[in-house]
Amino acid sequence: MSTFGELENAPAGTTLALATALDGLRFNDQGLIPSITQDADSGAVLMMAWMDRTAIERTLEDGYAWYYSRSRQAYWRKGETSGHTQKLVTLHADCDGDTLLLQVEQVGHACHTYRPSCFYIELDSTLATVRSDPGTGD
Repeated sequence: MSTFGELENAPAGTTLALATALDGLRFNDQGLIPSITQDADSGAVLMMAWMDRTAIERTLEDGYAWYYSRSRQAYWRKGETSGHTQKLVTLHADCDGDTLLLQVEQVGHACHTYRPSCFYIELDSTLATVRSDPGTGD
C-alpha cells in the first residue's frame, strides 16, 4: 500500500516525516506532479502548474511558489520577473498523493495574460467564452 493509502484511516494529527511523504508522492514518468494554486483568502483557483520534488522542497524552504516549466526545462519562482508573487500559506497533497494544492497570498496577477486567474475561458455545451479582460501588466 502507498504512503497516502496508509493515511486514509489515520486520525487528525497523525504525522509523517516530510521525506517519507515526498517519497510517497506519485510523480509521472517525467518526475512531475500537477499542482493547483488557489488564493488562500478568496478560494479562487488561480492556476495549474507542474512541480517536481526539487520545486516542492524549494517552495517549502523559500515560502514562495516554485514550479517546473516543461517548455523551458527549468525551475521558476512565480513572480521572479513580473513581481506577481505567490507567498505560500499551505501546501496539501490529495488522498492519492498524485496532485498538490497550494494555497497562496497572490500579489498581482496569477496569469501571464495579466488576468487574476488562468481559468478565464468558460466552456459549455456549445461555446468557449472569455470571462475576463486581459490586463496591461501595470
